[in-house]
Amino acid sequence: MKFRLNTKHLVASAIVAAVAIPALAAVAKLDNAKSTVSIVFKQMNVPVDAKFKKFSANIDYNATKPETSKANVEIDLASFDLGDAEYNKEVLKKEWFNAAQFPKANFVATSMKVSGAGKLDVNGTLTIKGKSANVTFPMSVKQEGANQIFDGSLPIKRLAFNIGEGEWKDTSMVADEVTIKFHVVTTQ
Repeated sequence: MKFRLNTKHLVASAIVAAVAIPALAAVAKLDNAKSTVSIVFKQMNVPVDAKFKKFSANIDYNATKPETSKANVEIDLASFDLGDAEYNKEVLKKEWFNAAQFPKANFVATSMKVSGAGKLDVNGTLTIKGKSANVTFPMSVKQEGANQIFDGSLPIKRLAFNIGEGEWKDTSMVADEVTIKFHVVTTQ
């Protein structure tokens, strides 16, 4: 059984990126109010949480043959929210996301493999600010009533994507390590 989901402007969930949705008997709809994509990084060694408010996804997951599954997730970088309008404006500048030139971040899954009960290993290409990298991350999948819930996290290095140029390459202020977290809820 195959499942195809096309969505636009979802309330946060990835980077990220990179969710797979198992086969369902009926077409599932994303629950925007319950789905999130967020990141965690350290600024001056203090954890900072932020989120993306908008992304779109084209996901084709085959539960009987996960290796044939596909996913493409696109994140609207202008929807990045640090909780302060001034900070939000700052991270869209050239030194950080350069959202004027690179308005979207993109993840394309190249493989999905079952790694255990309710668990998948997802591989793919993450592109941010014109830079691409191969990434791998685990994802959990569970059923709660009519809802499917997908959770995962993807650690990245911000400097690999030129996020933080010039004086911001100094990782003593903003750490290089960033974790993209997602929680996606779908309903039938």
